[in-house]
Amino acid sequence: MDMSLRLYIVGLIFFSGIGVTAGAHRLWSHRSYKANTPLRLLLVFSNSTAFMNPIYEFVRDHRIHHKFTDTDADPHNAKRGFFFSHMGWLMVKKHPDVKLKGKLIDMSDIEADKIVMWQRKYYAYVMPLCTFFLPAFIAMYFWGLRLWPALKLCGVMRWLIVLHGAWFVNSAAHIWGNKPYDSSISSTENPFVSFFAMGEGWHNYHHAFPWDYKTSELPYHLNFSTAFIDFFARIGWARDLKTVKKDMIIKRSLRTGDRSLQKKQDDPNENEEEQKSDHNNDIWGWNDKDLTSEQKSIAKITYQ
Repeated sequence: MDMSLRLYIVGLIFFSGIGVTAGAHRLWSHRSYKANTPLRLLLVFSNSTAFMNPIYEFVRDHRIHHKFTDTDADPHNAKRGFFFSHMGWLMVKKHPDVKLKGKLIDMSDIEADKIVMWQRKYYAYVMPLCTFFLPAFIAMYFWGLRLWPALKLCGVMRWLIVLHGAWFVNSAAHIWGNKPYDSSISSTENPFVSFFAMGEGWHNYHHAFPWDYKTSELPYHLNFSTAFIDFFARIGWARDLKTVKKDMIIKRSLRTGDRSLQKKQDDPNENEEEQKSDHNNDIWGWNDKDLTSEQKSIAKITYQ
């Protein structure tokens, strides 16, 4: 295979993955930053090449996952085993609790986004074009591939790689790894998953602080998605990047972590109000109505 074709396929993997990680996940599911219209259009197009359901459905399921993690209301409940949380949940009917609790999730911000709702309306047409045919046609034009080989390499194979990379966040990153920020939850820090999911495997941190746009304490450690957001913040397309103040990360790790980062001990400078403010495991993101002003006070917002 021509080296330039290999680079094209790798580029497609990164491009389609970023529509899930920086787009459907960090921007729309968690509202961890804001994006202008050109960036939102780019992310919707990128997301459409990933074929992981319309952004609207992704956001709804992911917010339910954060509000009701590891319960019957969690769409990909990790307590039901690796296969179920990885891909089995997409092969069976949703548990009744998923549908019941899903009605409690506020989706008004997504419904107000015309770009996202446009994608949802025309997804049956946009997705096949972006996921399979457009990538294949580019390969046919520039590298002379025939239709079927182009579809297999640039469409199906590339799609499956991105798909399983994202699924590992729901499965492996809830089973294997350490828990330096909160040992009481199932999500873990998993470098393997972070590599394949472009930064989404630092999952113990993410569930402890779901509205941090980096999804990690270390912004660029196997975290291509954070670099992507930072780049667009520097050129003015992204703003209000929310992250956690360093001292609050240390407090949380010392009190509730599994000692994998440092020896756990009580912090004599921490008061009861601070303990409440940084413990928010049932929050789906920044706009969650259950996120209190005390919890918001631990945030550091850049590029305002």
